[in-house]
Amino acid sequence: MCRILGSFAAGADRPEPAQLAAVSARQRHGGPDEHQVLSGPGWSLGCDRLAVTDPRGGQQPYRLPHLPGVLAVLNGEIYNHAELRRALAARGHRFPDLCDGSVLPALYAEYGPAFAEHLDGMFAVALLDLRTGSTRLVLAVDDMGMKPLHLHHDPHDGSTRFASEIPALLAFEGVRISPRDDALDTVLATRTSFSTHTALDGIDVLPPGATALVRPGAAPVVRRRGPRRTTPHGDTQDVLRHEVRRLARAEVPVCAVTSGGLDSGLVTALAAEHGRETDAPPLHTFHLTYRGRWPDSEAAHARAVARRARTVHHEVAVDPDELGSLLTRTVRHLGQPNADPITPSTYALFRAVRENGFTVALTGDGADELFGGYDRMRAALAAGPAWADTYTDALSAAPRLVREHLYTSHYRAYIADRGSAADRITQELRSAEAAGADRLTAMTAFETRWRLPAYHLRRLDHLSMAWAVEARLPFLQPSVVTHARSLPAAARTGKRALYEAGAELLPPSVLRRPKQPFTLPVAAMLSPGGPLLDLVREMLSPARLVLGGKIRADRAAKLLARHLERPTPQAALTLWSLAVHELWTEVVQGMRIPVGCAA
Repeated sequence: MCRILGSFAAGADRPEPAQLAAVSARQRHGGPDEHQVLSGPGWSLGCDRLAVTDPRGGQQPYRLPHLPGVLAVLNGEIYNHAELRRALAARGHRFPDLCDGSVLPALYAEYGPAFAEHLDGMFAVALLDLRTGSTRLVLAVDDMGMKPLHLHHDPHDGSTRFASEIPALLAFEGVRISPRDDALDTVLATRTSFSTHTALDGIDVLPPGATALVRPGAAPVVRRRGPRRTTPHGDTQDVLRHEVRRLARAEVPVCAVTSGGLDSGLVTALAAEHGRETDAPPLHTFHLTYRGRWPDSEAAHARAVARRARTVHHEVAVDPDELGSLLTRTVRHLGQPNADPITPSTYALFRAVRENGFTVALTGDGADELFGGYDRMRAALAAGPAWADTYTDALSAAPRLVREHLYTSHYRAYIADRGSAADRITQELRSAEAAGADRLTAMTAFETRWRLPAYHLRRLDHLSMAWAVEARLPFLQPSVVTHARSLPAAARTGKRALYEAGAELLPPSVLRRPKQPFTLPVAAMLSPGGPLLDLVREMLSPARLVLGGKIRADRAAKLLARHLERPTPQAALTLWSLAVHELWTEVVQGMRIPVGCAA
């Protein structure tokens, strides 16, 4: 697990070392164990390493003596690297160590840009082929988008630059960007940027399951690979058990994140079971809560899961007065607005994981998307002809009428003319239904292809790696994904298959409780004297909003006043999302590097 970076341009000079050092420094938090950047005329390739597999080996960029001119860097884990190494060794390749990424140059030598089709894992890979006559850059990410890779292509000079994180990419000289005009509407309508776009003009993200081929001076050519084929065996519990055991093996300390819900509870129970069967030390579990009395606390449910699984449980209590600082840090790490109130909690949780000596954490992310766990899915299935609109409305941080009420006339007209991200999602769902997909399949496809990587996985990657913690996701491994998609609709509606899998593993209180996301009690904290009020007031000050020209300051003030008189979750989420967007516009100004500067 690492942070990676690089650049590729035709006929350019060698990149300045100071510039590359600035790029690396902005994501060094995710790779504190080793740092190296190689460069030459028109290219650079670098890595900040978090040593997980073969900690004593695996120096990046990866190079093999018998394949001069082929270099690779890897962010992530390749779980089938031992199998690949054996097959490649049989073809005459030799490797200096047992690190997973060491197989990449040889795999590319055998299969060319199709090498990623042979990888089982979570990964973002950059590979440079500098051999005469075949010079090119190849970029690839895993099928689910667990490891993001951000790109900038300059059409004027033909250069392409990339990095694991947006703030690092902005440190490259010549990366000229500005916030997208529709970013505010996208945040309020869908909570974050979707598709290949980010909230910044000029910066894209490689889509899940994609490989990009970059020739000297040309724009990246991106193609989607087919999903990795696998044949899962057994029922849901068996398939998940196999993946949890596989991902629980590491050469560094492993723990589990336990929210108190079904998904993380299943992962916790199966990981603890594996530890007992292998005579490993007891599994450590982590749960985050906030000091004081706040509604919707899951701490008791997390303790029940931990007791049942016999883990060493850590209940991390954060001071709510720290929220302003936590939110600023999360926005800086993410590089774009994400209106999910879970972000400060995620950051604080992985801070505690690292401070307690753990490098790998198992999580339950991805289960809702694959097994139909969201209430919005059930509501859409029962909504009749307007099901797509019902689903899209449920994604929003602010309902359409509220958004249009808050917008200035100029911004409302701009969005009406351009179209909202919400409209594009609705159209995609309707098109899928018209093409013959059932509604649940259409929603699941959208969730897994676009929303999961953009809204959840980028957040999880950036905020875990902010503390040099590798988050592993058993639910998103190919066998579980294939199994989930093969189930009949009834079994993957409301996570029925997962409830059956957890019947003998989890406490009845956890199985009976209604679904509740691991999040922040925003409505309660955004109240008179609450820890979020001053921050929101500052971000939504009339002077700031008038300068932005998109939100009517008087109507934002009235919304806040009404919420303080009679708090509601919807108003709180709208105010929170507005504040996150305003904070992001402030933070991103500090991240941008003037043209000609190296740091």
